[in-house]
Amino acid sequence: MTTSHVVFLPFMAYGHMIPMADMAVLFASRGLKTTILTTSSTAHRLAKSIHKTAGFAHQIALHTIEFTTEEPGLDNPDQFISIDHFSRFLEALSTLQEPFERFIETTKPNCIVADMFFPWTTETASKFGIPRIAFNGTGFFPLCVSEAVTRLQPNVSSDSEPFVVPHLPHEIKLTRKQLPKLEGEEFKVFLKVIIQAVEAEARSYGVIFNSFYELEPEYVRHYREVMKRKAWHIGPVSLYSKTIEEKVERGKKSSIDEHECLKWLESKPAGSVVYVSFGSVVKVTSGQLYEIALGLEASLSSFIWVIRDGQEASIPEGFEARMEAEGRGLIIKGWAPQVLILDHESVGGFVTHCGWNSVLEGVSGGVAMVAWPVMAEQFYNAKLVTDVLRIGVSIDDVGWSADSTCEGVKQAVIERAVARVMSVEEGGDMRMRARVLQEKAKTAVKEGGSSYSDLTIFIENIKTFKK
Repeated sequence: MTTSHVVFLPFMAYGHMIPMADMAVLFASRGLKTTILTTSSTAHRLAKSIHKTAGFAHQIALHTIEFTTEEPGLDNPDQFISIDHFSRFLEALSTLQEPFERFIETTKPNCIVADMFFPWTTETASKFGIPRIAFNGTGFFPLCVSEAVTRLQPNVSSDSEPFVVPHLPHEIKLTRKQLPKLEGEEFKVFLKVIIQAVEAEARSYGVIFNSFYELEPEYVRHYREVMKRKAWHIGPVSLYSKTIEEKVERGKKSSIDEHECLKWLESKPAGSVVYVSFGSVVKVTSGQLYEIALGLEASLSSFIWVIRDGQEASIPEGFEARMEAEGRGLIIKGWAPQVLILDHESVGGFVTHCGWNSVLEGVSGGVAMVAWPVMAEQFYNAKLVTDVLRIGVSIDDVGWSADSTCEGVKQAVIERAVARVMSVEEGGDMRMRARVLQEKAKTAVKEGGSSYSDLTIFIENIKTFKK
C-alpha cells in the first residue's frame, strides 16, 4: 500500500506555526509522508522541526509559495501594529490559493490540514476530491463556548454584569466586556474572514485539535455529539519535545542560554517560582509593565519574567538590580524557552494571557495559573482554567482588547493574584489538580493513550477516505 501524504498549510503567526510544525513531526513519526507549505520569509522557522525527522522513514518536506502583495513587511502577523494592518494581511492570504492549488494538483496528496485563516482550502479540497482538515489552534471548550455565545443576546444592564452561557455542560458566566468587539469599519475584513472560517470549518471533513480527551471530556463529547462535528484530539503536541534541546528550540532562538536558565531554576525550592509571560502577540504597555514589576516585588515570590526586547526602560529604576541582588528575579528580554521553564519542578505558578498553547503547556507542566486574558478566545480559555479545571485564579475586571493591548491592572491586584497561586493552601490545591492533569496529558500521548489512539483513528479515516 502506498504511503498516505498529508499537506500542512500553517498560518504564519508563531502561536499557529509551532503546534502545526509539532503536528507534522508527529505525523511523520507515525509513518506518514508530510509536506509543509509556507512562504519564504517564514520557512526558516521550520528548519528545526524538519531536522527532528531526519531519521524517520519519511522526512518532512518543505515547499514555499509566495504572496503576490507589493506591501513590504506584510508577511509577519506577530508584528502587526493595528487591526487594519492585520486585515490587509488576511486579504493578501487569498493570493496563496492559486500556487497552493498548483501544488495540490501536481502532488495529489491524500489530505490537507489547513489553518482556520485559509477558509478557501475547503473549496480546494473539494475541487481535488480530498479531505480538508481544519486547525484553529484552540481547544474544544472555547469553540463550544464561542458557538453558544454567537446564538445569545445577553439580557444584562451593563458590560460588567455576568450572564450564564446556555446549553453547556458547566455553568459558565461571562460579561459583555469579555466578548469580542468587532463593530466598526476597521473590523469589516477581519469579521468577514472569521465568518468564512467558521462556515468552511463546518463544511470540512473534520477538525484536528491540539488537546487531549481527559482535559475537557464533556466538551469533546459536546462538540462531536451536540454540535455534530467530526474531530480528533492528538495533543498536547508540546509533549513530543522531549530533550532539553527540543524544548529550547520551539519557535525562535531563546534569548537566554538554557544552561544559565536551568542553573537559576535549580537554585530554587520546588514550586517556589512564578513564570510570567504574555506570548508572542499581546502588547504590554509601559504603564502595565511598571505595575507588574511592583506587583512581583511586593508578592515576595521568586519569578522569571519575559518582556519584549527594548522595554526595559518601562521597569522601575533599580528593580532589576534589586531582584538580581536578592536572587529573586530573572528577566528574559525577548524569546524564552517556555516549555523548558514550565516543566521544571521549581516552577509552581504561571501568569499567562491564556493563549491555548500556553494553557496546554501550563497544564503539561502541572502548574497553577493566574489567568489574565486579553483578546481572541483567551477569555473562554481562562474560564476553563479557573471555573472548570480549577487550577487557577483570574485577574478580574479586564476586558477584551481590539488591538491586543494589556493595560490597566494595578500592582495590588497582581500581587494578590500571584500570592494566591503561590500559596501553600489554595495554590497547593490548584497545583495538586494540575499535576493530576499533567500525568493524564503524558499518558494521552503514549501508545494506547487517548491522543495516540485518536491519531490512529485519524490515519485510518484518511487512508479509507472515499471521494
